[in-house]
Amino acid sequence: MTELTELTAVQLVDGYRKGEFSPVEATRAALERAVSVQPAVNAFVRLDTDDALSRARESEERWRRGKPAGLVDGVPVTVKDILLLRGGPTLKGSKALSASGSWDEDAPSVARLREHGAVFLGKTTTPEFGWKGVTDSPLSGVTRNPYDTSRTTGGSSGGAAAAVALGAGPLALGT
Repeated sequence: MTELTELTAVQLVDGYRKGEFSPVEATRAALERAVSVQPAVNAFVRLDTDDALSRARESEERWRRGKPAGLVDGVPVTVKDILLLRGGPTLKGSKALSASGSWDEDAPSVARLREHGAVFLGKTTTPEFGWKGVTDSPLSGVTRNPYDTSRTTGGSSGGAAAAVALGAGPLALGT
């Protein structure tokens, strides 16, 4: 059997529809993969396990009732730390920004995914303010290429690219 972390968003939605596996199972698998690859690749600034699993349980219930919220209901997604994601800080790869605050707003792209039931795993690395062609920052350090850790992922959405390449969610918002 194919690992859940190897499936595309389309394949996950099809599997949810057929009852072959659930958003909770897919989210757990993506989170486990994220944790396992983080030490070598440094793709994440923050994972939000509790919120992700809560959203996955809500999605699972919608799928059980046959009423998914939208096109990506239950699909694990990561968000580049340039884009606002309600509920947690967006520090843009910089130590100059404060994590304190209400963080009660989504970027438009995040809001559309939220409306469609996406499960947000967390925030991916970016160079400071997204202004470099490599993904390293004073905040999170260097993000490594998943296929050759002596090399860069490129940038500025290197964390997002590394996360998808390694199966830590099939979709990522970058810029």
